[in-house]
Amino acid sequence: MRRERALRGVAAFVAIICGLCASATAAARADLPGGGGSPVRLWTIHYRAHDGRLRPAYVLLPSWYGPELNPPLPLIISPHGRGVDALVNARVWGRLPALGRFAVVNPEGQGRRLELYSWGNTGQIADLARMPTIVHRALPWLRIDPHRIYAFGGSMGGQETLLLVAHHPRLLAGAAAFDAPTNMIVRYRDFAALPYGHEIQELARDEIGGPPRRDRRAYLARSPLDVARKIAFSGVPLQLWWSRADRVVVDQARQSGLLFREIKRLNPDANVTEFVGDWAHTAEMRASSRLPIALGLFGLLPANYARYGARGSQTI
Repeated sequence: MRRERALRGVAAFVAIICGLCASATAAARADLPGGGGSPVRLWTIHYRAHDGRLRPAYVLLPSWYGPELNPPLPLIISPHGRGVDALVNARVWGRLPALGRFAVVNPEGQGRRLELYSWGNTGQIADLARMPTIVHRALPWLRIDPHRIYAFGGSMGGQETLLLVAHHPRLLAGAAAFDAPTNMIVRYRDFAALPYGHEIQELARDEIGGPPRRDRRAYLARSPLDVARKIAFSGVPLQLWWSRADRVVVDQARQSGLLFREIKRLNPDANVTEFVGDWAHTAEMRASSRLPIALGLFGLLPANYARYGARGSQTI
């Protein structure tokens, strides 16, 4: 854990460059509890991760919702990106949970060894699948619609969203992954080109168990591309958002783009849509950007937010 604390600033630096942490925090701070008249309330809960460690999760609800007024709500499970904690991830949602009348759970997560760098650890994916039960036990008055559970995640959170689709398809009514890495072997190599890249590779070796040449299977187990067949035949409606201009998950045509092509090759009838643009890393997954479009396509916001058709490839 000492290494994680020492290198936490590395990931924060990268996040600031890509605009994930600083911009999301500045844009949505007023929409979280603590500001007067916020339409969204944040509830802090705690859960035991797969390794027994106590972790926080942040649940966003419309401010009017509570024990005395609690109709069933859709629930979105939203894992955070690499090195970015769950509270920052919660901020990207802004006022949307109130506008769409849904709940969002943002778990802190826990990998094999590291907290903010879980990179699709199997225990972490199992914890994500338990989130509806965890939320209900912590907030028993919160009624979740079991037929409207979704997963939305950006960057590493998108990677974990895709693995959740592969391993727990019956849980989900839909999923959206934003700028997600899908091949951890390629991702490990690409880390070297990032600021503090060698230190990030050191974190990956610590979390995954060594470099890819030593344990290729461990990296494949965390790669959505390796379970593309499961995703293709999962039956879960899926959105893949990726950018040609991303400088964090570089060359996304080999990551999310390749996953889309592989899914369509394996199952031409798969309900998957890709959205391709030129935004900065995960800039589209914000309340002020394209996140409302993704929500609208699943019926989580009013129909006028669904600006694009389902399935196929969209350039936006």
